[in-house]
Amino acid sequence: MQASKAAALTMLLSGAMLASLIPVAPAQSAHDEGVLVVQGARILPISAPPIARGVLVIRGGKIVAVGEEGKVQIPAGAKIQDATGKVIMPGIVDSHSHIGIDANPTVSDSQDANEGSGPIQPGLRAFDAIDPADPNIRMASAGGITTANIMPGSGNVMGGQTAYVKLRGATIEQMLIPGTIGGMKMANGTNPKGYGTRGQAPMTRMEEAALARGIFEKAQQYKAKWDAYARAVAAKDKTAKEPDHDLALDPVVQVLEGKRIVHNHTHRADDVMTVLRLADEFHYRVVVHHGTESCDVADELAKRHIGVSFTMIDAPGGKPETINFSISCPARLEKAGVKVAFNTDDPITNSRLLLRSAALAVRGGMTEDAALKGLTIYPAEMLDLQSRVGSLEVGKDADFIVLSGAPLSVYSHVLETWIEGEKVFDRSNPADLRYATGGFQVLGRYPPLSGGAQ
Repeated sequence: MQASKAAALTMLLSGAMLASLIPVAPAQSAHDEGVLVVQGARILPISAPPIARGVLVIRGGKIVAVGEEGKVQIPAGAKIQDATGKVIMPGIVDSHSHIGIDANPTVSDSQDANEGSGPIQPGLRAFDAIDPADPNIRMASAGGITTANIMPGSGNVMGGQTAYVKLRGATIEQMLIPGTIGGMKMANGTNPKGYGTRGQAPMTRMEEAALARGIFEKAQQYKAKWDAYARAVAAKDKTAKEPDHDLALDPVVQVLEGKRIVHNHTHRADDVMTVLRLADEFHYRVVVHHGTESCDVADELAKRHIGVSFTMIDAPGGKPETINFSISCPARLEKAGVKVAFNTDDPITNSRLLLRSAALAVRGGMTEDAALKGLTIYPAEMLDLQSRVGSLEVGKDADFIVLSGAPLSVYSHVLETWIEGEKVFDRSNPADLRYATGGFQVLGRYPPLSGGAQ
């Protein structure tokens, strides 16, 4: 079947189009049988220089060609969308979000991000608590977000397994990105110390680190038993007995094996260093999340090649560990050679405004190139998804957004959001517009938006 589809596609494509084609998966729906061409826009591939007037060709949910008008042949019979005067860039990747797990409206029954029964919870899965009907997911699409790392909260030292999702589908199974297992959420600093108010550990930063060290040492011992069993089986030892499975330790072993990335909530510079010490000791991959004072230890991050998923809070409020927040921190990290992604930590910041976070970093001295990568390819790398999303390249998922103007301009709107060649947000649709402009329950309460108000 795949060979016949590839042959049919070859008959449609020639010249530069054919030269840029790579094999793609067989079509899975009637929509995938066709070819979509978006042309005329300024295209920002991220992985290559901007294209003043570009052409983006999509088939089967994948990008099969991207290039300049006149150099990419338009397949006969393709559906063509004119995007003249607009800007196209990859879909935004939010490396730290709680949409669907801290759902809207924010009533007690919708808050499932933090399990308060104990500070070490590696067996928990965000997967099991995400509500795909949460309006926050639609709001995120309205902001141009196509991929998200939905995580447990930061109330625990080890809060559970995160989920890498696309913002589409009616079930969590449809949202999950095939082949991914997610990361592991950890936290230190102020938040996990909340157990102290109930007379439970941890009450101090010392105990937070001790608890983290303890679960990793336990996982090492558990892994050693399985490694010994595997060696015995390989040696054809018929007396070898399989160890008991531990559903809480299995994902921690995946961390130790490098299969699962630790996403570590941390703010103060000393807390960032605690995160680095633990990663050094147990040799696991980690991304620093929030990183309010991470720029103060930028050289330590750079020499370890550890990235920062930065939360651009514009009102630190009453949380002491964010008091030294500065919009210049991402620029300082960039200068030191640290890759910086931007996240929403939604509901802490609004998913509709993640583009603004990158713009604020530019105001603080970051280069525009690094800021755009911080919305796309850098967070994709932090989720091990760079082969699928984060740039507009042949073979990658056709996740992109159409903007009315420059991405980092306060005057620009996200006009359309596409995931794997399917439109999931259209600002010209009144129902979608509500998610972009102020509330999902405004229908019938306010007059229709029109003209400049949109």
